[in-house]
Amino acid sequence: MIRLIDFGFGPAARNRLDEARTAGFEGAVAALETFYYALNAADLDVLTAVWSADELAQLNNPVGGILRSGRRIADLYRRIFASAMAVEVTFTDAVTYDFGAAVVFAGRELGSYRAVDGARVPLAIRTSRVFGWQAGAGRWEQLHHHGSIDDPVQLAAYQAAAGVTSAP
Repeated sequence: MIRLIDFGFGPAARNRLDEARTAGFEGAVAALETFYYALNAADLDVLTAVWSADELAQLNNPVGGILRSGRRIADLYRRIFASAMAVEVTFTDAVTYDFGAAVVFAGRELGSYRAVDGARVPLAIRTSRVFGWQAGAGRWEQLHHHGSIDDPVQLAAYQAAAGVTSAP
């Protein structure tokens, strides 16, 4: 089933890890909201709990480049959370693709981050997140993320704030 939903998961997102143990679309949405709670609250423990630990879990984004494995993904977020960036985003304008045991959420992240000079800078990222129902674990886990910034000047500024000159 394909749906257009404006989730609005941002700084007020909730930790719904317990609800992410519910099979079905609502459990996947709980896992997605939990991710945005963890990202905006810089909560590495919760973020790690919602991401798959699998060696083939994959993140493709402007700061990390292409990373595979739950451990490497957690290491990237640890670095971001320890930085002065203070990223705040809201996931919005999402089309969801529900395949039963997998759900793709494709939309936008709108928000801001702190630049090297300390100023708050607007942030707009096209993003998709894939969650899969892991029957053995009895919960939804994030398996894949792709994010991109279209404007090259904005991309370079975001990477500089994160301490990378280009994504590896």
